[in-house]
Amino acid sequence: MRPADASSRAMRVIEWLTSRLPEARRERVREYFVLMRMDRPVGALLLLWPTWWGLWFAAGDFPPIGILIIFTLGVVVMRAAGCVINDYADHSWLDAHVERTRGRPMAAGRVSRREALLLFAGLLALAFLLVLFTNTLTIQLSFAGAALAAIYPFCKRFTHLAQVVLGAAFGWSIPMAFAAVTGSVPELGWLLFLANVLFSTIYDTEYAMVDREEDIRVGAKSTAILFGDADRPIVGVLMVTFLLAMLLAGTRSELTWPYFASLAIAAGMFIWQQWRMRSRAPADCFAAFRNNNWVGCLIWVGLLMSLAIR
Repeated sequence: MRPADASSRAMRVIEWLTSRLPEARRERVREYFVLMRMDRPVGALLLLWPTWWGLWFAAGDFPPIGILIIFTLGVVVMRAAGCVINDYADHSWLDAHVERTRGRPMAAGRVSRREALLLFAGLLALAFLLVLFTNTLTIQLSFAGAALAAIYPFCKRFTHLAQVVLGAAFGWSIPMAFAAVTGSVPELGWLLFLANVLFSTIYDTEYAMVDREEDIRVGAKSTAILFGDADRPIVGVLMVTFLLAMLLAGTRSELTWPYFASLAIAAGMFIWQQWRMRSRAPADCFAAFRNNNWVGCLIWVGLLMSLAIR
């Protein structure tokens, strides 16, 4: 049984990647891929686009190819590590009691706690190995990033602002990108970091709205529960604030029209998300959440084009 929110296309890729393994190991490796959310690549993309924003803003052009490769691989590895520790934290008290998540490997009992911890440690070691190819400041910042990734999954037990912690964990790649490219983290880097905290809070609140009723029943906390009936207006305020922060970043960097055009189109996509979520039906909230992948991609394309013609 696969998780209810898995991507059929991604599952086919996993099947192909594991098809040449000995039969005795094939199913176990598939479970590890699913535990790392390789069956749901949209989450990795939501982390990738802001990381690329940071790299391109920091370089003011195409970033050094070595750093680009390191950070792109780092996104995949750290997102996988975050998913493993998230399922470790949630599998028994939350995931097993929510319809959409009870098919996940740990919630369904197909992967043990020990296996998950070993996999998490291995992924962290791999991520740290990648960071060692950068500079001292980036290595120092990486420890805070690893701590945020480990802390986030447990926050939903104690605070309704877990989505904000997720935003900090996901956005920490931005100051690291500036450190790797420029050797420092200027005000622009922290502005983009705060913008991504807003962006992550937007889409993860939409994601939390999918399971809000079941989360309330189980006792989990989220911004979706905190905002209550004011969820859409508050998310709307966050959307406007995010766009203003990105607008300020663009003006400080003296970007040209493609970037600002991408922000205008992103505003239209946010309006569509608000319309789609008007009934707060779980499927509509999930569709709005997934749409943010295109928001992130669009802003990166606008940034890329702006820097290319500047």
